[in-house]
Amino acid sequence: MRKEYDFSKGKRGAYNRRTKRQVTINLDESTIAYFKDLAEETGISYQNLINLYLRDCAAEEKKPSINWQKTGT
Repeated sequence: MRKEYDFSKGKRGAYNRRTKRQVTINLDESTIAYFKDLAEETGISYQNLINLYLRDCAAEEKKPSINWQKTGT
């Protein structure tokens, strides 16, 4: 192993493809609490659990079931 290496021509992250992107998302307190409790049980961070769940939904092409109800009128 060399005593010193020359990284002056190196490119940061040339061999490390970033697979995640930081985004801001607003979630209900109860949703966050659910995933934080699950994180304690599993030992996986709640952010990773949310990512795993959303990845599964995308892979299965799950669609949300939204039932809008008329109010008033």
